[in-house]
Amino acid sequence: MTQKAKTHWKIDLNHSEAQFKVKHLMISNVSGRFKLFNGAVESESDDFNNAKIAFEIDAASIDTNMAERDGHLKSPLFLDTEKYPKITFEGALHKKDSHYELTGDLTLCAVKKSVTMEVDYTGTGQGRFGDIRAGFEVSGKINRKDYGLNFSLLTEAGSIVVGEEVKLHFDIQLLKQPA
Repeated sequence: MTQKAKTHWKIDLNHSEAQFKVKHLMISNVSGRFKLFNGAVESESDDFNNAKIAFEIDAASIDTNMAERDGHLKSPLFLDTEKYPKITFEGALHKKDSHYELTGDLTLCAVKKSVTMEVDYTGTGQGRFGDIRAGFEVSGKINRKDYGLNFSLLTEAGSIVVGEEVKLHFDIQLLKQPA
């Protein structure tokens, strides 16, 4: 039996985003993104079923549109980006009826946990210059305390300042690499 050729893909940073949301005072969300990340996908089928995924985020590239908060998030109270400069994910994409699931290990602050995220494969097409591209929307959530991010603060009225659940959303566009 012949083995099917593997296709290699890289993330196009100019057309991709890595975003998150977390509750503030349990009444609204604070949103942010990571400006620097990269990733690779290895697939054996055109529909990306069972594709292998490797993704890495530069933790210090966090951006919530507020420098003071970003500094707090980079500090040892949260991400401790000097000690833990990278956030990584390794896993596989699996087709489940009409949608996909991404399962694998997320490593954040040296803690590795298995996660599952929902994925919409939005299609494959040709770019302006003849390159082949594929698009995905990935969403999931984690509990920050599972990764040792235990910062806790209450307001005078007793409200929690930072929620435990972190919603993740990635808009990913891949570029097919030459064989």
